[in-house]
Amino acid sequence: MSELKERVQPKIEMTYKMDRHQWLEHRRKGIGGSDVSAILGFNSWRSPFEVWADKTGRLPIDDSGNEFTHWGNIMEPILAKEFQQQTGKKVHRQNKTFVDPEYDFLRADIDRDIVGEEGFLEIKTAMEFKSSEWTDDEIPPAYLLQVQHYMMVLDRPYCYFATLIGGHRFITKRVDRDDELIATMRQQLVDWWQKHIIQDVPPEVDGTDSTTNTLKQLHHKTEGQPIILNDDLDKLLVEREHLKEGLKTYTDDIKTTENKVREAMLTTEVGTSNHFVVTNRLTKRGNRVLRIKEK
Repeated sequence: MSELKERVQPKIEMTYKMDRHQWLEHRRKGIGGSDVSAILGFNSWRSPFEVWADKTGRLPIDDSGNEFTHWGNIMEPILAKEFQQQTGKKVHRQNKTFVDPEYDFLRADIDRDIVGEEGFLEIKTAMEFKSSEWTDDEIPPAYLLQVQHYMMVLDRPYCYFATLIGGHRFITKRVDRDDELIATMRQQLVDWWQKHIIQDVPPEVDGTDSTTNTLKQLHHKTEGQPIILNDDLDKLLVEREHLKEGLKTYTDDIKTTENKVREAMLTTEVGTSNHFVVTNRLTKRGNRVLRIKEK
């Protein structure tokens, strides 16, 4: 790659004077790093439909946050300092939004820049049960897409992660720029913005909790007449009834199998078969829990 000074530099919008509500409103101007995984279908918590509803202003701005964002914000400067101590690299906050020079809706808000280097730093916290996503060279897909998006907008060659896992294990990782991934991702993001934001065509709804909750917020009761649902929706409702009947049958079959295992284990807490290990132990609360684990 060419030297950083020879690259086309991103535009800059200062954010240091914004409060949280103003900053969240500012984010609606484009696609940020945390939006990418949702748009591309790699986010378990946020759907493309919710991103569309947010970016088009259909959802109210929620600046209350949650426990994860609260503690993430508290830990961010602490982890940045730990990264400096462990690596000897000096970092600093930018308090600015970087804007792609070609498409002003492609945006990046990095956690820290690294003094004297072309890389930057992204800071994360992870629960203990998510530790497998960070083993060896692994990076959770949502975070990988996020930093590749940042490298695309800033035209940078690499970045670092500083991650605290389970509140007690600190790791650092370097991620290099992937031009092939960036080229594919860039076109998908441009197409998505043009269709769903500029043309205001909502993405296809799905069955995620994110889409369900978004639709609940968008619903408004009127005094108008009942609407006629079209034939396609009628067919889906018929299919829904069949699926419910099948689900009930499957659920009953599963419960019957589990009860037959319980009956066979009335005098023991552990049972084994050719393929499974089964425990039927009493918990501290006095409940007996059946656990079935494949060998």
